[in-house]
Amino acid sequence: MTDSAAEPLGIVDDRRWRELLGQLDPATLTDVLLARLSEVTGYESPRVPRAEIRRTTERSMEILLDGLRSGGIDDTATMPSELGVTRARAGVELSALITAIRLDFAVLWDALMEVADEADAQLIVRRTRSVMRTVDLWVERVQRAYLAEEQRMREDSASLRREAIDALLHLPRATQDTVDTAGRELGFAPADPLIVAAAVRGDIAALRVGLAELERGGVRCHAAHVDGAFVVFTAGRGGAGLDGSEATALFSTLRVGLTRAEDGLIGLRSAAVQARELALLLAPDESEAMTWERGWARRAARLLDGSGAPVTADVDAALAQCSDAKRTRLLETVRSYLATGSIGVTAQALFCHRNTVSKQLQQFRDLTGVDPTVPEAAARLVVGWA
Repeated sequence: MTDSAAEPLGIVDDRRWRELLGQLDPATLTDVLLARLSEVTGYESPRVPRAEIRRTTERSMEILLDGLRSGGIDDTATMPSELGVTRARAGVELSALITAIRLDFAVLWDALMEVADEADAQLIVRRTRSVMRTVDLWVERVQRAYLAEEQRMREDSASLRREAIDALLHLPRATQDTVDTAGRELGFAPADPLIVAAAVRGDIAALRVGLAELERGGVRCHAAHVDGAFVVFTAGRGGAGLDGSEATALFSTLRVGLTRAEDGLIGLRSAAVQARELALLLAPDESEAMTWERGWARRAARLLDGSGAPVTADVDAALAQCSDAKRTRLLETVRSYLATGSIGVTAQALFCHRNTVSKQLQQFRDLTGVDPTVPEAAARLVVGWA
C-alpha cells in the first residue's frame, strides 16, 4: 500500500480535493440556492420560470464542480452563454444575474465547508485562488454573452423602430395596423398627440444637441430625416395647442419648425412635412421656433410669390414714391394697426393721438388704394408683409 505521507503534496491535495467535491450533489446544491434566490434584489419575482432556473442551476453546478476538479471550466461548455442570452432576453438585470451567479459559489463553498474537516483547512486555503479564478471565469463568460445579446436586442429594436418610423413617414396614409405596430415599437399610445420639430441645413446640429439633452432627461424621443430635414417627435402633453412641456420649452428656443400631430401617429407624416415647411420660413436673423401661428402668413406669401403674383407688388411700388421718412411712418402705423385691429391701441403703442393714426391710415389708403381697415384688404397686407 502506498504511504500517502510520502506522496508529493500536490497529489495528496488533488486526491482529497476530488473526494470533497465528490461529496457535493448538484441537485442538493440547487435546492439550497433556489431557497436563497429571494435574497437577490431583482430575483424575488424572476421573469424566468422556476423550472428553467432549476434546470440551468443544476447544470451549472455540474459544470462548476467539474471545473473545480480539473482546474478550469471546459471551453466547450455552453451553459455560460445560455445563461447570459436567456437572462438578457428575459429582461433580468445584469447586476441581479451576476449576484445570483456569485450566490452559486457561496452555496457551493458553504457545502464544501460542511464536508471538510479540520485537517482540510490548509487544503481549502491552497485551493482558494483556484476557486476564485473559476468564479471569475464563469462570471466573465456569462457577462460577455449577456452584453452581446443585449446589444443585439438593442440593434434589433432600433431596426424595428426605424421601420415603424419609415412606414409612418413615407406612406401616403398609414393604416391602423401600421399605426398600432408603430405605437408598440416607439412606446407611444397611437392616438396621443405628438410634438414635432424639424430643422434644416445648418440648424440641424442644434436640434441634435437638443434631442440628446431631452433623452438624457428621460424624455422619450424619436428622430428621422424627411426631405432633407431632421425631424424629432415626442409625446405631447396637455390640451390643444403647444403647451409648456419640457420638450416644447426646449424646441421653442431653437431654429426649428414646431407643430403638433393632434391625431397622434397617424398624423405624424403631415405634421413632419408642415414642420419642415415652417423651418424653411425662418429668416437668418430669427433665433426661435417658427410655429404655424407665426408662419402661416409667411408661408402663404411665399406660395403666392412663387406663382408669379407678388401679393403687395402694387403697394410696394406706391410706397416707393414717398420720402423715406413718410414711408417709415406709414408702414409703422399700418403694421401696428394690423397687429392689433385697434386705432386706440395703435395710438398708445406709437405714443400719438388717435386722430394721427386715423390720418395716417387714410393717407396709406389714398396712396396705395388699399384700406387697412377693411378685413379683405388687411389680409392681403398681412400675407404680403409676413
